[in-house]
Amino acid sequence: MDILTLLPFIVLIGAMFLMTRSAKKKQAAAAQMRNDMQPGTGVRTIGGMYATVKEVHDDTVLLEVAPGVHAIYAKNSIGAVLDDAEYNRIVHGDDQELDADGTVVPDDASSLTGESDDAEVARIDLAKDDAADDAESEDAEAKDVKDAKGESKTDGDADSK
Repeated sequence: MDILTLLPFIVLIGAMFLMTRSAKKKQAAAAQMRNDMQPGTGVRTIGGMYATVKEVHDDTVLLEVAPGVHAIYAKNSIGAVLDDAEYNRIVHGDDQELDADGTVVPDDASSLTGESDDAEVARIDLAKDDAADDAESEDAEAKDVKDAKGESKTDGDADSK
């Protein structure tokens, strides 16, 4: 056999080896993270629930999901172990970065445009006129009457008898 005919198979086997190797590394890292959990740390389950670890057993974890509410979860259901700052930011809404910055964002963009409030800006009136609304309703009624009599049909209209 020629080496060129075996080359695609060798490349395929090499790619499979690399993919399984990286997957095994990820699984090992996740297992290590779950084994390093200690009571008092904040976690996120794979379902997206945030809780505090109360007890760690061989295959299960006792989580406090709310004050006084405890639930037992499988260790494999823990998606991430969070550090204290991130857990407090997510669960309790403690934003220390925003408090330290002191930047105030305006509610509207008028202060960002650079125009002063005294400048009169031409505004477009998007409200409907009552006269135009009445004319449109009269045109629609006239069209309905013509359609009922069978007059003035267009190409897209069909008779339903």
